[in-house]
Amino acid sequence: MAALLATGGTIAAAGAGDNEARDRRQVQPSRASSAEPLREATEGEQDLLHSAEQLLLRDCMKDKGFVYVPVPRQPVREARQFPYVVDDTSWAHRHGYGSDLDRASEKLRTNDANERYFQSLPQERRGPAIVAANGPRPDGLTARTPDGMAITHSAQGCESQAQRSLYRDLPAWFQARVTMDSLPALRGAKVIADSEFLSGTHRWSACMRTAGYAFKDPAAARAALPPSDHPLPQAREVAMAVAEADCAQSSGLAAAAARLDQKYDAELRKQYWGEVSTWLRLRLSALPRARSVVAADAHR
Repeated sequence: MAALLATGGTIAAAGAGDNEARDRRQVQPSRASSAEPLREATEGEQDLLHSAEQLLLRDCMKDKGFVYVPVPRQPVREARQFPYVVDDTSWAHRHGYGSDLDRASEKLRTNDANERYFQSLPQERRGPAIVAANGPRPDGLTARTPDGMAITHSAQGCESQAQRSLYRDLPAWFQARVTMDSLPALRGAKVIADSEFLSGTHRWSACMRTAGYAFKDPAAARAALPPSDHPLPQAREVAMAVAEADCAQSSGLAAAAARLDQKYDAELRKQYWGEVSTWLRLRLSALPRARSVVAADAHR
């Protein structure tokens, strides 16, 4: 149901990793003889690719007799991910740990037009709608995660059709995406196990105790938070998040985490350069097609 009932994104004030890099990665130069070296897509280009895929998905579903409403890549723009520690004091002053943004995201999910449409379908039409979106069976595409797990997906259905239209080589795209989706967790595990990060965590914890919060590390602070639908009073949440961010800066933990994140990201990208270069190349080559899709839709 992922394609049909997509909500466009989820909120995470702090988590184990991020879905995509914030365009600060050092990308290896292309080994091909192309005029432009491989690079990350910018935020605007990522929005463009997402919009084009959503429009192609919408049109494909329409051709099959169903309705799909495109959703934005980041429906709540202020949402942030802090994979290691909240380190933005200004953001923490506005959102605390992001429980307000979590609730905004949940409201969007609850009011999602695609979910409402699916629930409005007669029971006998729901199965065909799922097949139209995702294909009849989860096979046809197979990719391996870095730890060797096999991931399969249908090569049919409107989701795959939209991605094939944009990226052309769907099997290569699927393998590259599976690999790239796996790297944040691998990178995060290396960062939090590094002695430099652990030393910074000890200093951060001492700073937090001085501020009145007894947490051994940022993960413990996350675990102590109530669910976002029953959050701390806003003033308390903000005060705790601001203390975390201030301590992240003063203890050097924020700087250490950023430095180690880049270090291990570079190592992993070198290790999996085949898939990484495919990811970069296919996204860049899809940009002209994405612009055409979006432009054609704007002139309808």
